[in-house]
Amino acid sequence: MKKALICGVALAFLCSLGIAGISLAEDEKGPADITMTGDAKKPKPAQFPHAKHQETLKCGDCHHGMADDGKQIPYAEGQKTEGCATCHNAEKLAGKTIDIGGKKPLKLDTMKGAGHGNCKKCHTAEAKKDEAKKDLKKCTTCHPKKKK
Repeated sequence: MKKALICGVALAFLCSLGIAGISLAEDEKGPADITMTGDAKKPKPAQFPHAKHQETLKCGDCHHGMADDGKQIPYAEGQKTEGCATCHNAEKLAGKTIDIGGKKPLKLDTMKGAGHGNCKKCHTAEAKKDEAKKDLKKCTTCHPKKKK
């Protein structure tokens, strides 16, 4: 009887650790959906289904780090990820741009530039690979029209 009680308590303890571990792993994935607000001039938010992207992409496909000189460095597994605006702001990336083949280079010191530089580039590439995904190139993919 005593042995069964000790085994039961030990099993319950191990199960609770397992559930806590699963819960912590879920927290590390970040929010399921993210609304990215625009810059002060154009505050049109972008809806980002984070969990949906996690189903097909690796963290390093979108996330990256920043060196002291402001240059992008590749994501390393287990690296702390933060919101885009943590680095993509006028304080940290003032004047930095990227050319993704558009009409003009995108400013990386804005959320609009960061989103269009990363998201739009990937969406365009996916749409080129698969005709069924051609709608990924539309602005309304990320910036849905308000429902009346």
